[in-house]
Amino acid sequence: MRRPAMYSASRPAPAQQAPAAAQPAPEAAQPSSRRHRLRLAAASPAVMWSAIVLLAALLAMSLAMNMGPAPRKITQADINAAVLKTLETQPLPSEYAKAYEVIRPSVVRVVSYVKKSRLKDEKAARLHATRPKMLDPAQGGEKDDDEIEAGVGTGVVIVDKGIILTNLHVVSGADSVKVTFSDGLEATATITGAQPENDLAVLQAHKIPDDMIAATMRSTGDLAPGHKALVVGFPFGIGPSASGGVISGLNRSFRSPEGKQEMTNLIQFDAAANPGNSGGPLVTMDGEVVGIVTAILNPTPARTFLGIGFAVPIENAAQAAGLPPF
Repeated sequence: MRRPAMYSASRPAPAQQAPAAAQPAPEAAQPSSRRHRLRLAAASPAVMWSAIVLLAALLAMSLAMNMGPAPRKITQADINAAVLKTLETQPLPSEYAKAYEVIRPSVVRVVSYVKKSRLKDEKAARLHATRPKMLDPAQGGEKDDDEIEAGVGTGVVIVDKGIILTNLHVVSGADSVKVTFSDGLEATATITGAQPENDLAVLQAHKIPDDMIAATMRSTGDLAPGHKALVVGFPFGIGPSASGGVISGLNRSFRSPEGKQEMTNLIQFDAAANPGNSGGPLVTMDGEVVGIVTAILNPTPARTFLGIGFAVPIENAAQAAGLPPF
């Protein structure tokens, strides 16, 4: 029996079946066509820039909502009002108190002693009678059975090795000298230098505190009448005591009551100073030493402060200690 003929798959299909096979094609191609149009739109520069502008506008709106109103600019009137309010409600610290705290560690009490046997001499007895004495027995008195206090003055440490400036009349004629530092340490001292024309003496303490602080010296080149000044010392042995005033004048002259010595180029000041302040520092509001207190003007026998004091400029005092001038 003969087999029916077989046809190849490449043979064209019958004409009536072609429309049925081709009908789904437009529907299947429809999604592909939309995606293609979207790709073309996304690739358009105008669309991309429109999207960027929209995003930037949304970001700006978000930041504006979060930041709120801009702060008001501070004016000079606001600053002036704040400063005035502070001055009214917060008292400023005293300039004198600040200067005192700076110089205090460098100020020492100086006490001179003479042997009792010397007081038999009329001149030595007169010297002992005219020198200021400590009013507080707990701070002074006799050094030992053979020596008696001859007087008290003040000194200021200018080199942290224990070099001290004071007045020559505080220690002249003494058999021994004792100094007391700000921390209470007591030590004997030796006179290592003198400048009689300016009534200055240099002492070397034999023992010093571990944390010795020397004073800062300042040139008097720009010093002028009216500048504030502070005197620190031991008037009549009481101290350390502070008194404030101003520089009253410059280049003044002073003759001692006995008329034996005249000093020139002195600083005149009106801060209170009395016997016992001799040799102490005259300082600025920065606590820097501009002079060494050396004399007070009082034509009466009392020899107490009447309103005018004198100090040797620190340039002269530094030279007495062998230090170079400013």
